[in-house]
Amino acid sequence: MNVSRIAYKPMGMLVGTLGGLLASAAFKRVWRLVGHEDDAPEATDEDRTWREVLLAAALQGAVFALVRAALDRAGAVAVGRATGHRPTSDT
Repeated sequence: MNVSRIAYKPMGMLVGTLGGLLASAAFKRVWRLVGHEDDAPEATDEDRTWREVLLAAALQGAVFALVRAALDRAGAVAVGRATGHRPTSDT
């Protein structure tokens, strides 16, 4: 196991946790702009339309994927700079 892989694992766990918090906050802000309300609809909310529920789910997925990709990329670059070897996609 190479040094970059060992260094990346604990950092990846921490970044993943922080990323979840960041993505959640970002989604709430996006939903306020798009949905014009504070809370996104739950899938089981009978007072919401299919369109609202599916739009909220799609936006949430997109925001979480974007945040995860950005943080994964930044983490890989940081580990690469610190160790001289960027982690590969199989780490």
